[in-house]
Amino acid sequence: MGLLGGSVALAISRRLPAITVVGYTHRASTRRRARRLAVANKIVDDLRQSVADADLVIVATPIGTFEQIFGEIGAALPPGSIVTDIGSTKALPHRWANKLLPKAVHYVGSHPIAGSEQRSIEFARPDLFDLSTCILTTTKKTNRRAVQTLKRFWTDLGCSVNIMSPAEHDRILANISHLPHVTAVALVNANKSEELKLAGKGFLDTSRIASGPPNIWTDVLLTNAGNTIRSIDKIIAELSKLKKAIKNQNKAQIEKLLEAARNKRNTLINYKIKRKELI
Repeated sequence: MGLLGGSVALAISRRLPAITVVGYTHRASTRRRARRLAVANKIVDDLRQSVADADLVIVATPIGTFEQIFGEIGAALPPGSIVTDIGSTKALPHRWANKLLPKAVHYVGSHPIAGSEQRSIEFARPDLFDLSTCILTTTKKTNRRAVQTLKRFWTDLGCSVNIMSPAEHDRILANISHLPHVTAVALVNANKSEELKLAGKGFLDTSRIASGPPNIWTDVLLTNAGNTIRSIDKIIAELSKLKKAIKNQNKAQIEKLLEAARNKRNTLINYKIKRKELI
């Protein structure tokens, strides 16, 4: 029950008040804060107890913990229940779910494209998913009724839903999510702390996501390593083009590269505005 898990719980309370939400966290301090903030109808300290009567289980922990959690909750899950997660990579979670969850339990991957660089339950908000996108990941074995249930669920929480394979998800997200994060990290690490004090708003905007929680992002990068490495190679290639143009004093090439990025980003912004994902 951090930022995303807490926000899911609050969004359910606001938009689907007939649903009972049971929250679990292994930290006593987080359970106390969750009760104080009224994040869920019931908050428990036992993982198996938290899922024993569940129709839908949402795993909102670092991706590296999924395998252990699937193994622990498997025997406690009611037949016909649905398990999903809100992690940023999907191929490995699908593999773990297929190996560890009972055949009578249905797993579907979920990835709501929402959040911030914050992580604590204090930052959870019921409107976090408004006008955002949620990607559902499925395989040939995925139960179609479970997919439709989750599509309705995320739509009710304010998301537009896309459905794709785990492999396609991981390839795309490496480019549009994981690569921006490692780029922001590299940008900050390339500068000295004293010199950063002179940075303006542009640097702060560009580097904001480098403030994300290191443990969560380490899991993301390691569970999608191949795709992320290929994405890093792409940005190295683009930087090399700019480097070469600057070194050769090739003004026309520099302007061409800058203009291409400007036009592509403007097209993206207009698309997001049209879809009302930006106001």
